[in-house]
Amino acid sequence: MGIQIDVVVGHPVDDEVERVLGLAEAVGEPVTVTFLWEGRAEAERAVLVPAATLALWEHWAPTAYPGGEAGEEGRVMAEEPELAHPAEFGAFTLFRRRAGGRTAVARDGVVVAELLAPDGAHWLQEKARDVRQGFMDPKQKAAFEEFLARQTSLDDQ
Repeated sequence: MGIQIDVVVGHPVDDEVERVLGLAEAVGEPVTVTFLWEGRAEAERAVLVPAATLALWEHWAPTAYPGGEAGEEGRVMAEEPELAHPAEFGAFTLFRRRAGGRTAVARDGVVVAELLAPDGAHWLQEKARDVRQGFMDPKQKAAFEEFLARQTSLDDQ
């Protein structure tokens, strides 16, 4: 899925996070990121999804990701995050949501991306693709029905 980047985060002032967030915004594709936060034993894997891409996926996906079925990779993201002030990385601010485990990434007060668990991001992308591929807009559907009406039946052939 998208681009794979490993980021080592040692201090909140580290501009490596700002560069990754800027990259995701610039390419407009999901970016898989591994955070190695100082003081934590395990790495935290997440997919940074640009806001426009996420909005498109959520428009087409029929339901929300079943969070209770997250795999081993999603375990770190699924834990209840501690309440903390938003984390600032240069021009970007990360707002971790206590419900759902997502982290919104904002720049100048506008959400530009979200961090999602890898399993959840993959599921959402797949469901959105499946639904979108089966959708016909009203004009296309009417034209297709007209086309089918003009076809001779198999009995007449």
